[in-house]
Amino acid sequence: MRKVMGLRASGARVHVVAPQVDRELKEVAGVTWEERAYRAGDAAAYHVVVAATDDRGVNGDVAADADRNGVWVNSVDDPERCSFTLPSIVRRGALTVSVSTSGRSPALARWLRERLDEEIGPEYEVLLDLVASERDAMRAGGRSTEDVDWRSALDSDMLELIRSGQVTEARERLQACLSSSSA
Repeated sequence: MRKVMGLRASGARVHVVAPQVDRELKEVAGVTWEERAYRAGDAAAYHVVVAATDDRGVNGDVAADADRNGVWVNSVDDPERCSFTLPSIVRRGALTVSVSTSGRSPALARWLRERLDEEIGPEYEVLLDLVASERDAMRAGGRSTEDVDWRSALDSDMLELIRSGQVTEARERLQACLSSSSA
């Protein structure tokens, strides 16, 4: 389910083949499914395959089949059989933070993602929107955004202002920091 949800969040069309498909997964929008065992040659019909069963042998068969057919494959808990790995991801609107161990320890990646998920709250989405809007306005006005001291603005108390619901004040702080950095 985690893999399916991650793929869907990225906009992928997902088709699941499994002897038994959980009721919850059957209800996920944009996911199609077949309740049956994997058959040799199935991988050839896809661009990307994720082998995520509880059976290491089945995962290995799927990975080998995908490899024979030139299809990218992620075989969970078996980095040697992966042509790509999937990072653990924290999303806050357009902000995406990913953690990867290159398949060496999915548990560590998941643990660290959970910690970041607690640390990077919804206020970061608002922060991104404010900073991006100001950047867009600067560019629309013909001003370069490369020589601006963004760091000072981001290191200011903008995030605390956003957390306390003072978004207008955070925007004003951003503008003040940016105008003083160009003086």
